[in-house]
Amino acid sequence: MTTPILALVGYSNSGKTTLMEKLVASFSAAGLRIATIKHSHHQPEMDTPGKDSWRHKQAGAATSLLVGPEKMLMVSNVDENLNPQLLASRLFGDYDLVLVEGYASVAGPKIEVVRAARSQSPRCDQSELIAVATDIADLPCSRPLLDLNDTAAIMKFIRHWMRGVAEE
Repeated sequence: MTTPILALVGYSNSGKTTLMEKLVASFSAAGLRIATIKHSHHQPEMDTPGKDSWRHKQAGAATSLLVGPEKMLMVSNVDENLNPQLLASRLFGDYDLVLVEGYASVAGPKIEVVRAARSQSPRCDQSELIAVATDIADLPCSRPLLDLNDTAAIMKFIRHWMRGVAEE
C-alpha cells in the first residue's frame, strides 16, 4: 500500500501552518503515524555552524545525520528538485499519512486554504484540488468547501479521501 500524500496549499499567511498543526495533532491523537514535508523558497539551515555535524557537511559529506536520544536531524545535498511524492516514497513508506505544506505547483492531491483576510478566491486551478478549507461561506468553487475552523470535519473529509486512495 502506498502512503497517502496530501498537500495543503494557499497564499502566504492564509493559515496553512495553523491548519497543519491542528491536523497533525488530531491525527496523531487518533493513533495515526503522520509525517510532514514543508516546502520553502529559502535555503534551509538546520545545523549549528561550528558543531561536529555541521563540520561533517562542510568537509563534503553528502548527507549527515545528527542523532540524539529522542530526535534525529538529517541534512542532505539534493541534485534535483525533489517533489513530495518522491520524498515520501524514499523516507515515509511506513507512515499512515504524509501532509505537505506548500508545493502548490506540483501535481498531486491538494486542499487549498482560503482565508477571507488574505484572499477571496483559490490560487490553484480547481481541477487540482480535492477541497477548499475556507472561512468564506459563499466562496464560488466547484470543489467541496470545508469550514476552516472545523478541524474535526476536515479530518473526517481527509479520512474519507484516504480510504479512497487505499482502494486505488
